[in-house]
Amino acid sequence: MTTTTLAVLVPLLPFLGALAGLLLGRTAPGFVRPLAVLPALASLALAATVAARQGGGAPVDAATELTPTGSVPVELALHIDGFAALTAVVVATVATCVQIYSTGYLRDDPRYPSYAALVSLFTSAMLLVVYTGDLMVLLVGWEVMGICSYFLVGHYWETPEARAASLKAFLVTKLGDVPFLIGLFALAADAGSFRITRILGAVTHGGIDHPTLIALLLLAGVAGKSAQFPLHTWLPDAMAGPTPVSALIHAATMVAAGVYFVARLLPLFEASQAAMTVLAVMAAVTMTGSALAALAQDDIKRVLAYSTIGQLGYMTGALAVADRGAAVFHLLSHGAFKALLFLAAGVIIHAAGTNSLAAMSRMSHLRDRVPDAYWTMTVALLALAAIPPFSGFFSKEAVLGVAEHVVTGHTENAPAAAGWIVLLAGLLTALLTAAYATRLWLLAFRGAGTEAPDHGRQPLTMTTVLWVLAVPSLAFGGFAFRALPDWFDGHVLTPTLTTSVLGTGVALVGGIVTYATWRHTTAHAARVPLGAVAAHPEGDAGQVEAEAIASHEQVYGDVAYAADPSDPGRLLLGRLHRHAAVGFHLDAVYSALFVRPVRAGASLVRFLDREVVDTYVRGAGTLPRWLGAAVRRAQTGNLQTYVSALLAGTVVLAVAAVLVATGA
Repeated sequence: MTTTTLAVLVPLLPFLGALAGLLLGRTAPGFVRPLAVLPALASLALAATVAARQGGGAPVDAATELTPTGSVPVELALHIDGFAALTAVVVATVATCVQIYSTGYLRDDPRYPSYAALVSLFTSAMLLVVYTGDLMVLLVGWEVMGICSYFLVGHYWETPEARAASLKAFLVTKLGDVPFLIGLFALAADAGSFRITRILGAVTHGGIDHPTLIALLLLAGVAGKSAQFPLHTWLPDAMAGPTPVSALIHAATMVAAGVYFVARLLPLFEASQAAMTVLAVMAAVTMTGSALAALAQDDIKRVLAYSTIGQLGYMTGALAVADRGAAVFHLLSHGAFKALLFLAAGVIIHAAGTNSLAAMSRMSHLRDRVPDAYWTMTVALLALAAIPPFSGFFSKEAVLGVAEHVVTGHTENAPAAAGWIVLLAGLLTALLTAAYATRLWLLAFRGAGTEAPDHGRQPLTMTTVLWVLAVPSLAFGGFAFRALPDWFDGHVLTPTLTTSVLGTGVALVGGIVTYATWRHTTAHAARVPLGAVAAHPEGDAGQVEAEAIASHEQVYGDVAYAADPSDPGRLLLGRLHRHAAVGFHLDAVYSALFVRPVRAGASLVRFLDREVVDTYVRGAGTLPRWLGAAVRRAQTGNLQTYVSALLAGTVVLAVAAVLVATGA
């Protein structure tokens, strides 16, 4: 087969698997698991073959017009360069691991057939985004991922948290998609095409009339899809869905789509200094704010969710300093260790016997109960904290290195201000990342919480996947920074001495300080039962529960695990902890700015509809009814009455005629 044919099959196979799974899920349940795993596995093999054939050389381009539009054509186009080839391999790898893992994690779930089909459709949509060379086709995959995330996040729809989270994810991402769609049409109008290659050609020759406006409109959609400030608030709440879905969304699909989109069209953003500066500020606020929030969370998946937001901030930071090689390098590295983190968290949650959430304040003796999760999660957390020689070190240092090059003037593709913003925010985030990674490891595996019931050994399909993903989390970075430059337009990815020393140094400081704080406070660890007012320094039992809910920590039965003085995050953040635990009240700001005004407007419309429109309609019907009643009373059925009325009317008409004639 030609490379083009193989590339078409890569997104097509998961799509066909999704259709077959939906059709046969009820009638032939025995085929559901093979239909979930085999298409993803075949897609992975084909994506690897396409990558091997592409080899980091000339892009593979093919196109056919989809339908005549009379203006800007829409084409089924492929554009596979080194970025696309490697990204597709990572997407297919994570999707395959998630499907295999899910056969064990959701083995008793009655809605597994629809879940597996939606995961396949999700994978197909992301692969379409990666391979396509036409922005309108990319938009199709972009929106299909949005609807898949709505259904998958709301998988446990019986719970109000899942329903609210799925709706929030859909609405917040749609808020960004509206300006994104406008920007796409404006871009195509300027370039005369939706083809990515033609658009980039138009950018090169100055054919884009409004690059700043278009870039800012597109960034709104990227902020929503890739959970960047200020449209990131949906991602932590999306943890109400099944843990394998979290791994898929965070590691290889959905949130990676926005970063990949900017990497594809980076010359367009480079054409606007303002857009690059905005991108840098967005990245800096995102990475630092999310790292602070992660340090204050109690639920293990919410820590990882804020971690994803921060790591995406690194990627957008690399794009802000005009280096898509470093951005995609970190995207690939992050895909491996973040998938491992979520799937290891899923093993912990599965062992605890809960659906999707696990408060670290309840964890105890997990090292011995889930050794596979312990060892592999340790590897992934070291990669997340960018400790050498783990993969996260090389990819994160690539980001800091290109920011340093902008600051020192070695490259002039981005504003110097953007370089300083990304470099300083990146170093601060490296410190905070190591701190919350250390905190998670200590509370999850060395905590002294109430031990949950032991639900037995985990299925082999779950634990095997952890070890598979541990390999790239450990070794990918060291191999990739030497091999990938040929795939990434020749961009050098070798860590620089200055940023390597600074980045590793601040990471070690963050980890050591967190560990020392935990050691100091371990002896004072205590749970706070509801009603035990004396145990809580600030108020009554209701206040304890309110704080637990407000900080997104869990209330189990009659015990709220909130405001634990042994938590090193609480001591490190001090008074900032309360605000960081609720995402710095951004949801409250959105509620005040958008939700309450919309609800007030809806109440006004309802009042006007009920009291004005309905009153008018009722009044319009009342007058004819009264006239009808009057006419009905005149219909007596008495002939004498009718003749008398006729004569009276004749007399009246005659008198009127005489008066008119006399007056004339």
